[in-house]
Amino acid sequence: MQGSTRVRPLGAAGALASAALLLSLVSATPSSTAEPPPSSALQRDFAAAAAQYQVPQSVLLGVSYLQSRWDTHGGAPSVTGGYGPMHLTDARTALAEAPHHSDGDEDARGDDARPARTGAERELPLPAELPGRLRTLERAAELTGLPAEELRQSPSANVLGGAALLAAAQRESGRPLSDDPAEWYGAVARYSGADDIATATTYADDVYDVIRSGEQRTTDSGQRVELPASPGLAPDTAQADGLGLRTPATGPVECPSSVACEWIPAPYEEFGDGDYGNHDKADRPASQSIDYIVIHDTEASWDVTLKLVQDPTYVSWQYSLRSSDGHIAQHLRLKDVGWHAGNWYVNAKSVGLEHEGFLTSPDSWYTEAMYRTSARLVKYLAKRYDIPLDRQHILGHDNVPGPVTANIRQMHTDPGPYWDWAHYFQLLGRPFTRTAGPGSAVVTIRPKYERHQPLYTGCTQAGQACPPHGSGAVRLHTAPAEDAPLVKDIGLRPGGQNSTTGVNDTGARASTGQQYAVAERRGDWTAIWYLGQKAWFHNPPKQPTAVESKGLLLTPRDGLTEIPVYGRAYPEASAYSSTVPVQTVSPLPYKLLAGQRYVVGGKAAPEYYWAPTYDTTGHQVVRGQEGYYEIQFGHRIAYVKASDVRLVVSPAGTAPPGAA
Repeated sequence: MQGSTRVRPLGAAGALASAALLLSLVSATPSSTAEPPPSSALQRDFAAAAAQYQVPQSVLLGVSYLQSRWDTHGGAPSVTGGYGPMHLTDARTALAEAPHHSDGDEDARGDDARPARTGAERELPLPAELPGRLRTLERAAELTGLPAEELRQSPSANVLGGAALLAAAQRESGRPLSDDPAEWYGAVARYSGADDIATATTYADDVYDVIRSGEQRTTDSGQRVELPASPGLAPDTAQADGLGLRTPATGPVECPSSVACEWIPAPYEEFGDGDYGNHDKADRPASQSIDYIVIHDTEASWDVTLKLVQDPTYVSWQYSLRSSDGHIAQHLRLKDVGWHAGNWYVNAKSVGLEHEGFLTSPDSWYTEAMYRTSARLVKYLAKRYDIPLDRQHILGHDNVPGPVTANIRQMHTDPGPYWDWAHYFQLLGRPFTRTAGPGSAVVTIRPKYERHQPLYTGCTQAGQACPPHGSGAVRLHTAPAEDAPLVKDIGLRPGGQNSTTGVNDTGARASTGQQYAVAERRGDWTAIWYLGQKAWFHNPPKQPTAVESKGLLLTPRDGLTEIPVYGRAYPEASAYSSTVPVQTVSPLPYKLLAGQRYVVGGKAAPEYYWAPTYDTTGHQVVRGQEGYYEIQFGHRIAYVKASDVRLVVSPAGTAPPGAA
C-alpha cells in the first residue's frame, strides 16, 4: 500500500470489510491475564487432532508448516484472511479498501516525459463472491461443530479444523483414512485450495518435501514443534489425476519448472485519444540489461488483481503470486517493460512481482507457500539475468526512489515492515550473516523478526497503534536514545518535520538486508549515514539488530563539500539524438556531504528508454557516458555520479573515522 494519507468513503463491501477487520483486531488481542500454554502444547494439539480425525500426524504437521510454519499470530488473520497454524480462511478479512495502484497519486509508469498513469478505482467483490479457498473456516466449522470464533482464536481448535478438512478431502476422494502418509497426496493437493492441477501438485510436492526433510522450530507463541524426517517417503502422486482440476494456460510462460505458472496476459492496446496501455514493448536484455527485481504486494484480492492487470487502461507487472497456495500468473514477456515501480528508469531495468496481500492488514502475514514459490521464481530470474541476490538488487517497492523531487511523496510503501526479508533470503540461499569482525565499517540490518516488534501506527486508523507483530525494519533516531526524535526525510516532509511511527512512513526506517556505513558507536547504539545525516538505532550486543559486514563504500571526492543525489541514472544531454527530447538530470533534495560514506550497490548504466507511442518503430534506448553508482542512501536506493565520488574499500573489523 502506498504512503497516501487520503481517506476515501467506503462502499458497502469496504464497510463490511472494515467492520470485520476491526472485529478481528479486538478478538485477536490476547488477554493480559491468560496463562501461557506449556511449550509442548501445540505439539500435543497436532497429535490429538491427527488421532481424532485419523490423519497421519506428519501430513498434518507438513501442511501446517507450508501454510504458517506453525505460527499462531495471536489469532490474527493473514493477508488473505487465514487464521491459525492451519490457515483456515475467512473471506471477510480478504477485502481491502483500495487496490494497490488505485489510491494515491503515484505514476506507476514513472516517466515525466509522458502523461501520468495512476490507474482507476475498481469495485471490490462481496464476501459471498469470493472463492472457496478463502472460506475454508466455514467448512471447518461445519465439519467439527466448533464455533467460527473458536477456530479463529484457539490453536487447538484451529488444528482440529485443519485435520477435519484433510480427512474430508480424503473421504471425498473415495480413499480410506490410512495411517500411511504416502496415501494422502490427493487430499494434501486438495487442501491447497488451488483450482488448477499444476498448483495443487506443486503445493503437495512441497508438503512432502517438508515431511521428507523434517523441520523443527520454536513458534511465535513460544511453542516447540518438531516434524521428524521421513527421507524415504514416496507419495502416490497419481492420486492428483482424480482431482478434476483444470490445466493452467501455459502460453509463453517464463518460470522455473519447480513452480506452477500460467499465462494470463496483460493487454497491449491503443486508445482513440492516442494513449495506450498497459505496458511497453521492448527487447530486453538485448536492448537493456535487467538489473532489479521489485517485490510488491497487491493490496487487493487475487481475483481483483487479475481483473486489474487485464485492463488496458490500468497498469502492469510481470508476475502475480497467490498467497493461499503460491500459484503464479505471468502477465508480460520478460523482454517487455511493465508499469509498476513508479520510476521509469527502474521499470525499464526490472521485473515486477506482485504478491497477494495487504500491507496494513492487522498483524498481516504471508503463507510459507507463497514465500517459497516467490523465492524459486526470484532465483530463476536472478540466474537468467545475472542479478545479484542482495538487497541492492532485490528491492521492495518501498525501496524504489522517486525519480524527481516532485514524486518522492507519491511513492508506494509496500511490501512494508511486515515482509520477512530474512526468511525470504534464507529461501533464496543467501542468508544475512556476519562477514566482518567487531568494529566493521559496514553493517547489515538484521533484527530477529519474531522478537523484534517496534510500534507502528495507522494500520486501520491514523495514529492508532497496529497490533504487535514481528518486523524486519529498525527505527532510526537523531540521538542514541529511545526517546530521541526520529530522523527527518526532507523529501517526504519539506517543512523539516520529524518522521513518524506510521506504518507507511519510510522516513526513518532501515530494513533487513540493507547495508549502511557506520558513522559512530556508543554502547548499545549504532549510528549509520542515512539521507545525509547520522541515524541511530538500538543494537545491543546480546540482542543485535545488525551484523558486521564488508562492503564497498563511496564518499565525495577530495575538494567537494557536498554532491547531489539522483533518483534515476539518466544520460547527459549530449547523448540524446535530435529525435529524442533531452530528459533532465534533476537531483533530489538531499545532499551527500563530505566525510559521509554510503554502501555501493554497483554501477548503474546511464540509460533512458524512449517509448512514447504505441507504434514501437521509433522506440530507442539513449546511452550516456557519464557513469553512476547505486547507493543505499536511505530506506530507498539512490544514484550518484561516478565523477563526484571516490571509492573506499571497507576493511573487515576496522572502525570507521569517528567511531567509538
